[in-house]
Amino acid sequence: MNVVDAVNARLSVRQFLPTAVSDDQLRSLLSDASRSPSGGNVQPWRIYVVNGESMTRMREFLTTQPPLETPEYDVYPKSITEPYRTNRFTIGEQMYATLGIAREDKPGRLRQFAHNNDFFSAPAAMFCFIDRQMGPPQWSDLGMFLQTFMLLAVENGLATCAQEYWSSRHQAVATFVGAPENEMLFCGMAIGYADTSAPINSLRSERMPVDEWARFI
Repeated sequence: MNVVDAVNARLSVRQFLPTAVSDDQLRSLLSDASRSPSGGNVQPWRIYVVNGESMTRMREFLTTQPPLETPEYDVYPKSITEPYRTNRFTIGEQMYATLGIAREDKPGRLRQFAHNNDFFSAPAAMFCFIDRQMGPPQWSDLGMFLQTFMLLAVENGLATCAQEYWSSRHQAVATFVGAPENEMLFCGMAIGYADTSAPINSLRSERMPVDEWARFI
């Protein structure tokens, strides 16, 4: 697969099939993704994988924990300005529209949001942590690592959904995976095979034209 094909095929899948993914395949993808750019070769990502039996245990464990915690960071700016606000609002409306959930249907929207907690039925997931001593440049490295992993997953016929949702359950996740206090959870990622019959997986987010955000000097 050409890189551009993987880039254009990747999307955030929000309904997975129960088809299992092997630990060996995930280990291979992680090994290849570790070739991502990293300033000073610091390699700040710390990854915890749950799959198969451990995924079953985690789902059970989460039911015993507080439903939401205070996030350790803001996923979005508190007063997000244009055009970013409209971009975020539009994709949210489009997503709920694929499910037939009206804007005024708050319970329906909350039920859909809660599917994050089940990894959208994915059979496997990983959690990306970072040492608390690291700064913004190393967080940038995490993004490059995660993007590389997602593109490699596409090449291997897998689907993913990066989930910053887990920042609101960071203590529960850290407890289950055994992450030390010096590591901070950035995000989780659902991994598996896309349910192509699910309407929500038909959603393709729009991107702003290049001329709106790039200048050639």
